[in-house]
Amino acid sequence: MAHCRYSGRNDSFRARSSGAIPARLRREHDIHARIELVWEAVGQDEWRVRIKRAPVVDRQPKLMRGFAKRFRAVKTTAEWMRELREGED
Repeated sequence: MAHCRYSGRNDSFRARSSGAIPARLRREHDIHARIELVWEAVGQDEWRVRIKRAPVVDRQPKLMRGFAKRFRAVKTTAEWMRELREGED
């Protein structure tokens, strides 16, 4: 199995050798720069190309709770509103 990264330049990918991926296939399968392609030899004259996608990461927004405490003092909503309204005068 050979791994290479599609460079997105001049319709070719970079590895030890070079080849071309037709524009129609790039559009249909969303192949763009920095997409990893996995080449597998299936037979003597046949290759299978798989697109290796990055796994979907659950960002878990709840983990951000309290993050701002690291950088500044915690204020209540009333304190924030008071500070914002000071600039209105």
